[in-house]
Amino acid sequence: MGDDHRFQDDELFTEVARIAAAYRRSLPDAVVAPPVDAATLRAGFGDLADEPAAPLDVLAELVAAAEPGLVKTAGPRFFGFVTGGALPSAAAADMLAPAWDQCAFNPVLSPAAAAAEDAAGTWLKELLGLPAGASVGFVTGGQAANTVGLAAGRHHVLAEAGWDVEADGLAGAPTVRVVASEERHATIDRTLRLLGFGTRTLEPVAAGPQGAIDVDDLQRVLAAGPAGPTIVALQAGNVNTGACDDFPAAIAAARSAGAWVHVDGAFGLWAAASPDRRHLVDGVAAADSWGCDGHKWLNVPYDSGYAVCAHPEAHRAAVSYTAAYLVGSGQGPGTLSDFAMESSRRARGFATWAALRELGRRGVTDLVERSCAQARRFAERLAAGGAEVANDVVLNQVLVAFGDDDRTDRVIDGVQRDGTCWMGGTTWRGRRYMRIATSSWATTDDDVDRSVEAILRIHASL
Repeated sequence: MGDDHRFQDDELFTEVARIAAAYRRSLPDAVVAPPVDAATLRAGFGDLADEPAAPLDVLAELVAAAEPGLVKTAGPRFFGFVTGGALPSAAAADMLAPAWDQCAFNPVLSPAAAAAEDAAGTWLKELLGLPAGASVGFVTGGQAANTVGLAAGRHHVLAEAGWDVEADGLAGAPTVRVVASEERHATIDRTLRLLGFGTRTLEPVAAGPQGAIDVDDLQRVLAAGPAGPTIVALQAGNVNTGACDDFPAAIAAARSAGAWVHVDGAFGLWAAASPDRRHLVDGVAAADSWGCDGHKWLNVPYDSGYAVCAHPEAHRAAVSYTAAYLVGSGQGPGTLSDFAMESSRRARGFATWAALRELGRRGVTDLVERSCAQARRFAERLAAGGAEVANDVVLNQVLVAFGDDDRTDRVIDGVQRDGTCWMGGTTWRGRRYMRIATSSWATTDDDVDRSVEAILRIHASL
């Protein structure tokens, strides 16, 4: 591998593009999750060799080893999680990002990454109806977004109490109350562990019939505890039902207790982009911080989330750092990794910019509204076939039962083995359900109908 050949990569990257295009072309008719033997799959990746290998040979070996274990989450009939298959432009931009090899730490290391994230962050705030002056951190996903948002909240409420948590830690600090719904997403609990609060700190609030927070109980919980630093975590899009909290009432209750309000809006915040669904998140802009995922309803590749904060100074104080050798860090109002937890990270803003540029406002609206219509289509056709739909289908989530828990689990297992589509199972309020999430740009009504036919066929066969 002499110096003359270091950057003669045309054949290699041409082959990568050919393989990627062929894979995506195959998705509409592919088995969604082929059966895999884990030991055989691992054996295909082999052992570490002593000698170097040619890049084209490495690529061929990788494809041969990985292909049997690829789940077609980018295809049109994967409904197991809120996972949108990456849009063409977003996938292509994400292929360019490592080829360009930009470190998105600050504008000195990559002016282009900084400009892309500034533009994409501005567009995101417009679409989601969030304050124009809010800071946006491009993070890895919903977990990181919630962690950064609650870290900013921890900084703010303790600073208000005269405590510098970044310098002095939590030992001896004023107690911070953390209040959230009993049906919060599990990433909230993980965040409490990561931030040193501990999960026993959390004060749970009852949820209403569809999983939205019970505002009366929120007021009761807040009034029952002592005054002092308080964080309230709300939710846009219950992970099982899609229900959204009553933000005007819940935020007003939190404000009466002087609380910081964080909204876990991993997928539900995208309701703001739809005139038909915007009412579900009315008032959400009055919160202090928000977490959102791009790889969910925006259909960008994984490792793309957004931590948005109405108080950039708290956001930056909670997660930024400086060092003498980091040229350009700690200057100006903050950017890039001042608002995220990673230093050496790829320029993930390129993919988000590309997705938003491909869709435009009208395309994002259409994506959200079409997904919601497809969720209703699932619910109506499965109910007509004898299934039980447990939730009000207000967004893109459908909970379906097929009799008792055992039968429901057998239907789910049969569907996953069949390969026409893929849905997961969940437990909600003591019962087992098939959980269907519609969020892919590639899904058509025909894909929904094919999936319904497969589900009902398997149900009838048991």
